[in-house]
Amino acid sequence: MIDLILNYIAGILILVGALFTLTASIGLLRLPDLYTRMHAASKAGTLGSCVVLLALALQSNDAAIALRALAGILFFLLTVPISSHLLAKAAHGAGYNLWEHSKRDDLTIAEEKARRAKPAAGTKTPDN
Repeated sequence: MIDLILNYIAGILILVGALFTLTASIGLLRLPDLYTRMHAASKAGTLGSCVVLLALALQSNDAAIALRALAGILFFLLTVPISSHLLAKAAHGAGYNLWEHSKRDDLTIAEEKARRAKPAAGTKTPDN
């Protein structure tokens, strides 16, 4: 009886994971710029992969396989957000523009504030 319930739960989780992965794929095709596409791929793709791995962990009769699936979930949750953030920052530094209807560019605003706060070379500051 418990096996039947676990089979149904695993099947539902696989369908949910597939839907999140499909959403990420549609986002890659439909969204207008690099940053929004990267956001869709990293968030929905990570969630879809984690849900499918959770289904694998529930369905597995071997504890080693379940533990590897849980380690895979942890790996996805730790690495994908960090790597997508670093890729987006590198793309911004390389000059990839935001979509023209984006509301604001927080990184450019922060860089301009830091540039204004930093004294120009050769100028006297109260500390000198």
